[in-house]
Amino acid sequence: MKYRVIERKNPQTPQASGKFYASAVNDGKFTVRDFAKEISGRSSLTRGDIENVLENFLDELPTFLKLGLSVQLGSFGTLRLNLQSDGADSSEAFTSELIYGVKVIFTPGVELKEALKDIKFEREKIDN
Repeated sequence: MKYRVIERKNPQTPQASGKFYASAVNDGKFTVRDFAKEISGRSSLTRGDIENVLENFLDELPTFLKLGLSVQLGSFGTLRLNLQSDGADSSEAFTSELIYGVKVIFTPGVELKEALKDIKFEREKIDN
């Protein structure tokens, strides 16, 4: 996996110099179609069959998340929603209008975490 080094400053002390941190480089996209093609090579199902299942899964996923359910995907992990809101001075003063965003939280399963333990890192080469 490629990474680049970027400087980040502490917003609480903007006059201080920043520190340098690793940042993952996005090296492109891997689509549902790509997944379907890869999986069909190991299965008796066609790419179209797998793509259909994946697309239907993606169509249905929001329904269950909106119901407040965690969606457990076997050893892959779990998806759930998290809300972003402004604060109120009391519980009684809080209204749903203070909610301004929803994030999808993914918690990887044990097997996925284990599969990523042997990842190799490579610093991105920057052409000057």
